[in-house]
Amino acid sequence: MTLDASATPLEVDPLIDDPATRIIVCCGSGGVGKTTTAAALGVRAAERGRRVVVLTIDPARRLAQSLGIDSLDNTPRRVKGIEGNVDGSSGELHAMMLDMKRTFDEFVEAHADAERAQAILNNPFYQSLSAGFAGTQEYMAMEKLGQLRARDEWDLIIVDTPPSRSALDFLDAPKRLGSFLDGTFIKLLVTPAKMGGRAGMKFLNVGMTMMTGTLGKLLGGQLLRDVQTFVSAMDTMFGGFRTRADATYRLLQAPGTAFLVVAAPERDALREAAYFVERLAEEEMPLAGLVLNRVHGSRAAQFSAERALAAAEILASGITSENIDGEGIVDQGGGKTGVREASGASPEPPPESHTPAHNPEQDNTPEHTAHTAQPMDDAHVPQKVVSTTADPTAEQLTAGLLRLHAERMQVLAREQRTRDRFTALHPEVAVAEVSALPGDVHDLAGLRAIGDQLAAAGDSIAGQ
Repeated sequence: MTLDASATPLEVDPLIDDPATRIIVCCGSGGVGKTTTAAALGVRAAERGRRVVVLTIDPARRLAQSLGIDSLDNTPRRVKGIEGNVDGSSGELHAMMLDMKRTFDEFVEAHADAERAQAILNNPFYQSLSAGFAGTQEYMAMEKLGQLRARDEWDLIIVDTPPSRSALDFLDAPKRLGSFLDGTFIKLLVTPAKMGGRAGMKFLNVGMTMMTGTLGKLLGGQLLRDVQTFVSAMDTMFGGFRTRADATYRLLQAPGTAFLVVAAPERDALREAAYFVERLAEEEMPLAGLVLNRVHGSRAAQFSAERALAAAEILASGITSENIDGEGIVDQGGGKTGVREASGASPEPPPESHTPAHNPEQDNTPEHTAHTAQPMDDAHVPQKVVSTTADPTAEQLTAGLLRLHAERMQVLAREQRTRDRFTALHPEVAVAEVSALPGDVHDLAGLRAIGDQLAAAGDSIAGQ
C-alpha cells in the first residue's frame, strides 16, 4: 500500500532533529505498535545527536531485549550500541518502564515529611489506590513525564502511552483521578478525623453522623476508617493532585510537545485514531501526524487479484494456453513459473507420462494395475494418470501461489480503502507508513530499520 497523492508525508527527521521538540507522545489504541514506534524513534533521534529518554508502559521483555537491556524499571537505564551520526556527533539513549506504585510512592515522599509519608505508604486504602485504582496508571505516567521534564539530563522525552480500552483515557484519566482525590466527597470523609473533640462533635450534627454511618455500612467500617486516615494524612497535599494534573496538561499543550497518533490500517484502529485526532484539536494539543504500522505491500501490485484468480482457475481446470486470448496471464520472465504464453504452442507431453487407453478386460491383471508406460498405437488417445499421493505439479503449485497473491491483493485493497477514508476525513494529517514485518523486532538493527521506514516519507520530499 502506498500513500495517495492527497496525503501529506510525515517528515520524521526534521521533527526529531528540531531542538525545540522536547516531548514526543506516541498515542493510540492498544496493540498497534506504539511501544515499538517509540523505541525506534528514540534510537533514531539518539543516533542523530539527541539525548533521549524513552518512557514506556509496556511490560513485555522483548522491548528491553531489543534495546540490549536485561530488564527495565522505574530508573532510566542507558542503552548501549548507539552509533554516531555521519558528522561524528553522537547522542545518548536511556529507557525506562513506568512503575506505577513506585512513582506514586515517590510523589508522596517528595510532598510529605518522613513520618506522614510512612503513614500514607502503610495505609491500606493508599496501597489499593497506588496499585491499580482506575486512572492511576495514566496519572502516574504524566507525573513521571513532569519529573523527567524538570530534569536537565535529556533534551528529548518520548512517551509510550499506557495501553487502555480507549485512547482517550490517556487524556481524561489524570484529570478524573485528580478531581476525585481533590473532590468534595473525599474531603467530606476526612471531616470527622480533622475536627475531633467537642468542637468537632458540635459541628458533626445528626445529619453528618447518619451520613458516615450509612457510608460505613456501604463501604465497610474499616474501609471508611482507612479512607479517612489516608485523606487526613494527605491533607497537606490536597490541591496538589489536581494542580499537578493541570500543570502536566498544559505541558502537553506547549509548542515543544508533538503528538504522534499510531494506528494499524484496520477499521477500528483508524476510527480510534480519527477520534483522537479530533480530540487533540479540541484540546489544542500539537499533532505531528499519523504513524500507520503493519502496512502490507506487494512487489507485484500491478498484477490484480482478479487476474491472479483467473489464472489460478485456468491452471486448475487444465485449460491449455490455446484457449487463452491475449498475451498470456502470467509473465514467465525472470524465472517465474506461470501460465504458458497464448501465442506459443502447448508442448507435447513426454512419452513416458502416457499410459494405454482403458481396457476393462485387463483391469485385474497385475501388469495393468501398475502405472507403467506401455507401447501403444496411434489410435489410442494418451491420458495422464494422476496419483492421489503424487507430489504437486508445477501447475498446482503455481495455482496455489496465484491464489495467495490474490488474497494479498485483496488485503491491500481493503487497507487502502480504510486508509483513504481516514485521509478524506483528515487531509491535513501527515502520514508515515511502516511495512508489516514477518516477526517481532528483537534488536537495535530492527528498530533502526523501522526508523528508516518512518523517515522515508520525509526523505522523498527532500529529494524532490
